[in-house]
Amino acid sequence: MKKTIAWVLAGASVALLIVGVQIATTSTRGPAGVTSTNGRLEVERRDIATKLPGRLAVLNVSEGDMVAKGAIVAEMDVSDLLAQRASARANVARAGQAIAKARTDVTAAEANLALAEIQMHRSADLLDKAVSPQALLDQRKAQRDVAAATVAAARAGVADAEAMRDVAEAQVALIQANLDDMVLKAPVDGRVEYRLVDPGAVLGAGGKIVTLLDLTDVTMTVFLPTRSLGRVKLGAPVRIVLDAAPDWVIPATVSFVAAEAQFTPKTVETADERDKLMYRVKARIDPALLDAWRDYVKSGLTGTAHFLTEPGAAWPASLEPKLPPRPENGR
Repeated sequence: MKKTIAWVLAGASVALLIVGVQIATTSTRGPAGVTSTNGRLEVERRDIATKLPGRLAVLNVSEGDMVAKGAIVAEMDVSDLLAQRASARANVARAGQAIAKARTDVTAAEANLALAEIQMHRSADLLDKAVSPQALLDQRKAQRDVAAATVAAARAGVADAEAMRDVAEAQVALIQANLDDMVLKAPVDGRVEYRLVDPGAVLGAGGKIVTLLDLTDVTMTVFLPTRSLGRVKLGAPVRIVLDAAPDWVIPATVSFVAAEAQFTPKTVETADERDKLMYRVKARIDPALLDAWRDYVKSGLTGTAHFLTEPGAAWPASLEPKLPPRPENGR
């Protein structure tokens, strides 16, 4: 039993040693002032999904297709929305008729008010001449007040009808916006990585249809130890050499540095332990550069990223940018 435990402990020690060697060799020293580390290319993915639930009517792309920003990728069935829009437009027309009638009512009410005003003034003149009794003048005043109230009510009816028209027009605009959302367009220039559904599929809100690779957002993720990281700043130059194309040197810049270390305990006490801290770093390739060779951009390619980590260090000739001839078609 003791021998078995000893063998287990020995095996565990060997495993820990191997892990430690792997972490330690993630970052290596290259030419003077240059630190090199392994990584792989990552291409940002963009999911194209439906905002509203419905049936997929048309899908215009296949896996591997290149699509331009704004190109129509898919269309959802919109028969229900078209019927709703027709109903909403009918409500707009009905509201317009209601406004016309309300304005006619206002005109009639204002005419009655004008007549009531004339009759009231005549009764007042006759009262002054002792020809008409006070009761008739009071009656004319009451009729004038009723006519004035009718005018106010008619004008309120116009405002109400106009408000109903605004509601109907807003409903049309909302339905039109939903119709527009049922036409799914590419948010960026990219390549179709996955076609997740086929025409005829019924999707819920947020249902994914296609995944695009954003060929303008390509980075290499690597890990640097504390000692090297302290000499690398955001925006610092990087040189990338891919295993698939070792003759080419791709220029890039540091676009991200993790705020916390990985692969080590949260609390460290000694300098040796601090040297083992590893931080995730991203080196981003210039989108303008990627545009020329977009057909060759692939996610997951492995390679080596080189960083300047000594004050005053310069790139050796072997790490000066070196790219293949630009494709004739610019792609």
